[in-house]
Amino acid sequence: MDSYPARRAALEAALAVDPGLVVAFSGGVDSSVLLHAAARVLGPRVVALIGDSASLPRRELAEAQAFAAALGVRRVPLATDELASEDYRRNDGARCYHCRHALFTGMEAWARTHGFRVLAYGEITDDLAEPRAGRRAAAEFEVRAPLREAGFSKADVRRYAREHGLAVAEKPAAACLASRLPPGTRVTRAALARVEAAEESLRALGFGLLRVRDHGARARVEVEEGELARARASQGELAARLAPLGFDELELAVYRRATTGSA
Repeated sequence: MDSYPARRAALEAALAVDPGLVVAFSGGVDSSVLLHAAARVLGPRVVALIGDSASLPRRELAEAQAFAAALGVRRVPLATDELASEDYRRNDGARCYHCRHALFTGMEAWARTHGFRVLAYGEITDDLAEPRAGRRAAAEFEVRAPLREAGFSKADVRRYAREHGLAVAEKPAAACLASRLPPGTRVTRAALARVEAAEESLRALGFGLLRVRDHGARARVEVEEGELARARASQGELAARLAPLGFDELELAVYRRATTGSA
């Protein structure tokens, strides 16, 4: 028996009890599904709060704003400055915690000022299989995870997105730019800007999911397994596009999702 309709109904019922909701919206498929469901249930009582910092690619910011606008949802870019924290900059295993802590601190302050009491973010059941530092920050601020509470998995959010014709239905996994820096490599604005420029340059070649890991002079370019052969055939052009950014060496690899919450 297909239990997805029951989970979808549980999500809508859980959202209906909230007098209003501030959603941490990144533009990824999970938070997009949460925002869409919340907008259907709560209408103008939902706000898409987009945490904007140097670790968010400008392309992702523009897409998030456009998605929320298409839903008719109030969207609020909220400047977050996790880079002000030395705990974040040193990029150890707790970087995601400090990032989420900065986001939820800003969200809580905004919500309090504008008369909202409930915060939410797009965690799903699949995320429980990994030790995610951001979850600890969410618990500290009592941020709800309606998708997870309703039992939504990654397959469910994709199904919901397709069912409602959402533009993000087939969107590849996304992660902040800081995730491209190896643990222990300090996070700086310059490093984040270089990674963003590198990925934008290579994205023009038509790759779907793409990561450029910054290993100093060496760029580790990761693509989906089905695109690795094409990447190898285009290795010369890839190297030429990366060289002006200070990458003298190029390594090609298949993208594998990390188990630490960074992708």
